[in-house]
Amino acid sequence: MEKEFTVVIEKDEDNYYVGEVVELPGCHIQAKTLDELMKRMREVITLYLEVREDVKIPDFIGLQRLKISLPTPA
Repeated sequence: MEKEFTVVIEKDEDNYYVGEVVELPGCHIQAKTLDELMKRMREVITLYLEVREDVKIPDFIGLQRLKISLPTPA
């Protein structure tokens, strides 16, 4: 059985890529390159699911961006 997961990728202050799996709280990893991040992400998801056999994986609906006007400093 296969399952797709949603990975949010950001770059931290040290220029590392940080990936977090939306459907698996606490499941995240970092790497210096995107290729290495995705390799590690597969590994960490597999380990997460092995350790937490009882996890219920929610259906991912989507991501939405919101534009908010920030207050101007006084």
